[in-house]
Amino acid sequence: MAQRLPGAIGKKIGKVPTVVKCGEEANPVNPQLIMVRLESDLCTVSIDSSGELLHRRGYRLATAKAPLRETLACAVLKASGWDAGCPLLDPFCGSGTIPIEAALLARRLPPGRARRFAFMDWPHFDAPAWEKLSAESGAQPAASPRIMASDRDAGAVRAAQANAERAGVADAIEFSCRAISAIEPPPAPGWLVTNPPYGVRLKGGKDLRDLYAQFGKVLRAGCAGWHAALLCGDARLLASTGLRFQTRLTTLNGGLKVSLASTKLLQLPRIAISRTEHPGPAPRPPSA
Repeated sequence: MAQRLPGAIGKKIGKVPTVVKCGEEANPVNPQLIMVRLESDLCTVSIDSSGELLHRRGYRLATAKAPLRETLACAVLKASGWDAGCPLLDPFCGSGTIPIEAALLARRLPPGRARRFAFMDWPHFDAPAWEKLSAESGAQPAASPRIMASDRDAGAVRAAQANAERAGVADAIEFSCRAISAIEPPPAPGWLVTNPPYGVRLKGGKDLRDLYAQFGKVLRAGCAGWHAALLCGDARLLASTGLRFQTRLTTLNGGLKVSLASTKLLQLPRIAISRTEHPGPAPRPPSA
């Protein structure tokens, strides 16, 4: 089959294609992947129209520790229930994938508009039609909600800012370098969506329970009325926050089983205290 398929393609296009086996180092420029599946007497031939994996949007060239795939970040945002209109905060932003995907969703910008696809090298690719479609999809209203992204790692924040510039949404995100204890959510309720460290993909073997306990305190103190969604692979760490979560999504992140846990933080009641003067002694009746 590996010999007959290139021969059939060469007969159709008039020249013999260069064939490179998967894993070889000398790959041609913009290779076209063709997949053949045999099942009993049925043969299926598929041509890959994407090229690079679809999670590679084209903007994330700078990365931080344990980066989150762009497609998973988008799925996390949608599964969290965020409506793309309320404020959004990511206090463990890393290379900025979650806030960047949030800005793209809010502005209704198509994913992958900054990358190249394999079908662009096909003989009958209509470049003018594609450029028109891209221009129309990019002409969406620029208004977006307040999106805040922070990380205690200054290098990660710089990488996130560079990625946001490439994605064309740097003006929609407020980046800052700060620790969890220093985050300042706006008073209006919003969504906190983040991918905190959970001690598996990062080296060092540190006990993160204190971090999650501090995180829980910060959420209760400063995010009353907010929704919080955390992507985590360890239920014990989530329990350290002291908050009750519901599982919204279960998936894999870098081969690890993770869950998106969400909760709504209680809005503290306001108690009105009125001052009343204590009545003094009743006046004495006049003497006869």
